[in-house]
Amino acid sequence: MLLRVQYKTTRYDMIKDFLLEQLIASGKIVKFYRSAGWVFIGRDRIRGNGSGYGGHERRRGKDAVVT
Repeated sequence: MLLRVQYKTTRYDMIKDFLLEQLIASGKIVKFYRSAGWVFIGRDRIRGNGSGYGGHERRRGKDAVVT
């Protein structure tokens, strides 16, 4: 799946979803777009960055739980 992102240089791009975590960790992007709208790095909650998500991980199957 492709995701729209905005880099710190203000340039927009479409990236493959598996690259998102790497770009967030490297600090290269300021926001990305998901179905609910734009997600701003450092302001909005993001699953997988220690934000405390404890629900079911739907991307890995119905029985997987994030701990």
